Amino acid sequence: MAFSKEDLNIDPAEETGRIVQWMRQSVGRRLHKQGAVIGISGGIDSSVCLALAVRAFGPQRVLGVALPEHESNSESLYLARNLAKQYGARFIVEEITDALSGFGAYARRDEAVKSVFPEFGEGYRSKIVLPPVTEKDTFNVFYLTIIAPDGQEKTKRLPLKEYLQIVAASNFKQRTRMSMLYYHADRLNYAVIGTGNKNEHEQGFFVKFGDGGADLKPIAHLFKTQVYQLAEFLGIPEEIRKRTPTTDTYSAECTQEEFFFRVPFEIGDLVWLGMERQVPPEEIARAASISVQEVINIQNDIKRKIRTAEYLKMNPLHLD
Repeated sequence: MAFSKEDLNIDPAEETGRIVQWMRQSVGRRLHKQGAVIGISGGIDSSVCLALAVRAFGPQRVLGVALPEHESNSESLYLARNLAKQYGARFIVEEITDALSGFGAYARRDEAVKSVFPEFGEGYRSKIVLPPVTEKDTFNVFYLTIIAPDGQEKTKRLPLKEYLQIVAASNFKQRTRMSMLYYHADRLNYAVIGTGNKNEHEQGFFVKFGDGGADLKPIAHLFKTQVYQLAEFLGIPEEIRKRTPTTDTYSAECTQEEFFFRVPFEIGDLVWLGMERQVPPEEIARAASISVQEVINIQNDIKRKIRTAEYLKMNPLHLD
């Protein structure tokens, strides 16, 4: 049978049952915990994980935690609150702006931004972006975009020093959120649920000891497009399923495609699946309706990211 988009299809009911059973066994028998804590953002991945956790442990043993800060999209909190209500999960809000300010996260980031754009200041927003991978097969070259209060945008190539400082400062957000989740997990004797999908887990789209820190990751084996299939089966609200995936990291709205993946998920996932199955690039190109060179560019980008992600997934080194 010819390789096609249908190869990404899963049986949502069967997969849900498999994941739920694994979650129960992992949390109860291996981790000896009594429930689950999960950070919910109004995004598709955390929403699916919350729905799975409720099926696995019951709504009273699932705590959904919203972790906004002053740069977060206000819609995220609204969607998270309604999601928890729909599934009957317990829900709390932990505002982390003061913690981030105490770490100097905003000041350290803005210092680096101002070294590239001296005019950057009050009322400005910023984000880091990448050009589409289909344009050229090159290593990642990051660009910094700032948006003035009047909406005017400027973009410049981002020097390595400033890039590293902006990312290091921004990583305080993920690490602060995970610290708060573990506070609640420790006080309740619950497990922390990681929300990363296969795209994020395998390619390193997470912060080490931040959103990458969790006790179990129930959807880390699923492509993003397959997570959407589960979402529909589990009854995730349409307003969440249709929402564009974002990083919720930068002050300017930044999609996951802009910052990291560089290609739409419906194309990237199919190309990646074809690569795993050793399908010829010509056949993948036909199935994805793109050129052979674009297939090669996407595959090379995925391979580079997977190699880079090895460090992020490593346990601490120690002498035997």
